[in-house]
Amino acid sequence: MTSTYRPISPITTIANFPNSATALSFDPLSDIIWVGSDAGNVTACYGTEGVRGVSFPVGKDYPVSKVVAGDNHVRAFAADGKGVGSWAKGGMNKWFFQYAFSPNAIVSLSDTSMSHQLAIGLASSELLLLNSMTGASIRQVTTTFVPTQLQFSHSSLLSGSTDGYIRLHDPRTGLVKSGASEKCVKAHVGSIQGLEIINNFAFTIGMGERHSRPFPDPLVKVYDLRTMRPLPPIPFSSGPAFIRAVPKRPSTIAIVSSQGLINIVDVSLPSAPSEFYQLDLASYVTSMAVSPTGAYMAFGDGEGVVHLMTQVEEGSTVSLNGFDGQPIQWPDAPASLADISWTDSTPLNSVGLPYYETQLLSGWSPLLAHKGASHPPPTSIPTQILASVKTNDYVSYAPLPKELRGRRNMVQSSPKKGNGRFRSGKSRIDNDQDSQNAAFDPSDNEVPVIYRHVEIEYSKFGVEDFDFAFYNKTEFSGLETHILNSYTNPIVQVMHYCIPIRELSKSHITTSCPREHCLLCELGFISRMLEDARGTNCQTSNFCKTVGVLAQASNAIELIDYGRESFGVDYAHKIQIFHRFLIEHLSAEGNNFPNNPSLLRSSPPNFQPRHVIASPVTQLLGIDGKTLITCQTCEVLREKDNMTHIVDMVYPRKGYLNDAPTVTNFASSIRHSMFRSITHKATCQSCKQFSMFNSRRSIPSRDLPPILALNACVYNDETFGFWQDTRSGIFLQPQIKLNGQIEGYDDPESVYYKIRALVVKITDKGKRSHLVSIVKVPEAESRLDLNSSWFIFNDFVVRNISEAEALSFPDKWKTPAVIYLERINCNDSLDYNCLPSTIDLTILSRDTSIALKRDPTLVRHQTLGADEIPTPGTLVAIDAEFVSMQQEETEFRSDGTKKVLRPARMSLARVSVLRGNGPREGVPFIDDHIHTSEMIVDYLTEFSGIKFGDLDPQLSSHTLTPLKLVYKKLRLLVDLGCIFVGHGLSKDFRIINIYVPPEQVLDTVDLYFIKNRQRRLSLRFLSWFVLDEHIQTDTHDSIEDARSALNLYKAYQRFEEQGAFDQKLEELYKAGKQCVCLSIHLHVQNGSLNLQ
Repeated sequence: MTSTYRPISPITTIANFPNSATALSFDPLSDIIWVGSDAGNVTACYGTEGVRGVSFPVGKDYPVSKVVAGDNHVRAFAADGKGVGSWAKGGMNKWFFQYAFSPNAIVSLSDTSMSHQLAIGLASSELLLLNSMTGASIRQVTTTFVPTQLQFSHSSLLSGSTDGYIRLHDPRTGLVKSGASEKCVKAHVGSIQGLEIINNFAFTIGMGERHSRPFPDPLVKVYDLRTMRPLPPIPFSSGPAFIRAVPKRPSTIAIVSSQGLINIVDVSLPSAPSEFYQLDLASYVTSMAVSPTGAYMAFGDGEGVVHLMTQVEEGSTVSLNGFDGQPIQWPDAPASLADISWTDSTPLNSVGLPYYETQLLSGWSPLLAHKGASHPPPTSIPTQILASVKTNDYVSYAPLPKELRGRRNMVQSSPKKGNGRFRSGKSRIDNDQDSQNAAFDPSDNEVPVIYRHVEIEYSKFGVEDFDFAFYNKTEFSGLETHILNSYTNPIVQVMHYCIPIRELSKSHITTSCPREHCLLCELGFISRMLEDARGTNCQTSNFCKTVGVLAQASNAIELIDYGRESFGVDYAHKIQIFHRFLIEHLSAEGNNFPNNPSLLRSSPPNFQPRHVIASPVTQLLGIDGKTLITCQTCEVLREKDNMTHIVDMVYPRKGYLNDAPTVTNFASSIRHSMFRSITHKATCQSCKQFSMFNSRRSIPSRDLPPILALNACVYNDETFGFWQDTRSGIFLQPQIKLNGQIEGYDDPESVYYKIRALVVKITDKGKRSHLVSIVKVPEAESRLDLNSSWFIFNDFVVRNISEAEALSFPDKWKTPAVIYLERINCNDSLDYNCLPSTIDLTILSRDTSIALKRDPTLVRHQTLGADEIPTPGTLVAIDAEFVSMQQEETEFRSDGTKKVLRPARMSLARVSVLRGNGPREGVPFIDDHIHTSEMIVDYLTEFSGIKFGDLDPQLSSHTLTPLKLVYKKLRLLVDLGCIFVGHGLSKDFRIINIYVPPEQVLDTVDLYFIKNRQRRLSLRFLSWFVLDEHIQTDTHDSIEDARSALNLYKAYQRFEEQGAFDQKLEELYKAGKQCVCLSIHLHVQNGSLNLQ
């Protein structure tokens, strides 16, 4: 054999090609390599030619996660986690273990066993020891982590977990060793992806973190098992995907990347040159195995090919296991069925049973039999009857007492609680104690009611019927949840109640922002809407849509919400990534260099700014400092400017051995995160040596920002321990004092901050999580009628809470994610007068279109002249058309009822606004089709009049305008005090995502309505009966509908002046009833036109 490896012909004979080869294992005694496939089968490939042999199923349609071949067995489990089993090499199952209390729970399996014990890890944070001969459970150990990797050493069981730790366990009990010098070590920031043991060395690979996003750690960590102390890691810049020990070569390990780069390293000889090889791949590496003698290495790829590399010289033949071992076991062929000569007298039992693929009913386990009673036990006989009972011929009878008369054979039920969810069916009970007065009980392991996940329910009248007011009795508006990316609601509330950010975003919408998708614009629109709504529920559909577009454009797919229910999503981590993404975009979108306004009202004497005026967002949140880098060899100091908007919290690690635990508070944790010293290696430009460098930030107190934004970075029990309430008090304080640092020395000048808002993750017992915001509302700070100025915003649930509850973290169900702090008297130190505050009124007079093929003959609107700019009270008629971006998701139940899980997602496609009075009454001044970059699933042409191509800039012949510009026009009309006339405007404004005060809305659907009749009249019927006009004959036209609504309002005014409106309304409903009866009669006649 040679000392280097060379590639040989790959194996391409796996069944169900081209399923991925997800697991590999060399047989220790036979010339076999066992291959687990993406289809859930394990297949034996004989010899280097890969002749296909025994194959047996492990997981039904789920990939095989791991295969371990032994002397007389093959153990495996699949990705569905339903069980782990052992098979003979002929394919017969020996045993199969399934954890009954938690299906889909198995996540790891040890490669080897010790004293006939096998270790498996469960997703429910448990460790099981099994009898490797029978598969019976020997011991079950509850852990605080999910073990993703398990390996036995000569004296211990080593586990790697999702929290990045490796731990030593006693192999007899499975418990973490308490007598070891260091029972657990933090190896990686994220989950352990690979674990290998060679003699006294342990090697790990796992996930790291960069810019708050997970990525493969480029270092293979090495630890001495005797002391669990780290050794110099092995760098592998391509990102290690698999590691395997190389037999016959002590302390040597093979590292493989998913792209096929192989590095073989001897850790005992760090100066020795490493071996590098590159596989010829058409896809990516999915599995790896090394033969028992190290003569062969096998690599499975995503197309089902097993690539082989060998040390065997060309022309020589060596079996996969390295020696002549046991003969290959071929699968037994079933015996052929006996030939039966069939006659009329041949008994049926001579046929025999055929082979069934599924288990027969007679073979079912008795455990599946229902042992309990299938009906409730009979009610006990009242004592009044038993006292007077008489028996005759085995029959007992008694008179019915007076007090029981009228209640015989009746089930008593408790009074129903009023849920108050739908306005159409409000309960008479207005108070629900569970919802209105949910007490905060820190000793209760259950999540308090006001923190629990809430969802919008849908009646037959749609989402408009949901009674949001039941969940919010305050004057501060909540946000709805049935929108994709609505997990961002808490951060939107935080931004709104930070007054400087609110003023900046509101100012930005008055400028001529050129971006079609701008988060700062959308944030300004939401702030205006929340200010005007004053307790009425709002939604962030346009903001969430923009988040999705920009996240896709930035390839930040981890930020996109696809509308699927996922119990594995860490929303705390997700919102922190989005927080950084949002601030970066807000800073860039608000930058108007070199014309950025200076928001700071005053500066210290003789203060000269080191830079030009930064973006307004950077002025509010930016931490502008220097990074001092010192070479420890030549002690040369180098300065580097540094700007950041968000501080990621870093917590002190636990001390070694008997070190006293580090005592810290919130303020010192922030300073530790901002000014911590970082050591790294690099080549010094001065002394030209590969030296150690020490980096430390220098930020004077006066340069600390008006608003301090923090990512809590609480991902495990250790970091949560700093936040958890103790007997001595709480970690989070309402006000803190911070001191800057200048060249390693504390700045004597102090800065005081107060907490403005928090975003916290709420996790229930089922591990399902969601986000809520807890805000100290500025408008409520001077209110004496409130318990405190702190409010919880749980989407559309808004409640006033105490400060103690807001800052408390009693248990893991409440975990911090984002914290915002403001300088004391922050608003007094900022000058908002330099921000633009008036919108350009000429946008109503400009005809804007991005359609390349606009047909002038189709232009029906005339823009407003300079003398037509609306004033408060100006009457305008409006109508909008919509297209469907996502179909309604419904659930049909067994009783025939239907439940709406998620309503159809609509998008504005066309809006028309007409003059309501004056010489040009009824003439439209806005008639815009709205461009959308999303895929449209249904144009709803019958109801909208929109056809394919009407919203495409390359194809449309209409006036096509970006949504943001149309929204800005409508926002301006609202701000100017216009009175909007239309039909069904509440739904239109809801989809447009704009709040119009009720005093500025005249809806004909409400004018022509009798409350006790409940039925509302359509625009088409009203136009026919009142105006004698026929509209919507083929499709809907927004100009025609808006003009009809305007004429109906004018008719309403005339009827009121004549005092005949009530009579006209009765005639309307009478005629409507006749039309309904006629329609039913026509349907009964099966299409006949016989009106008699």
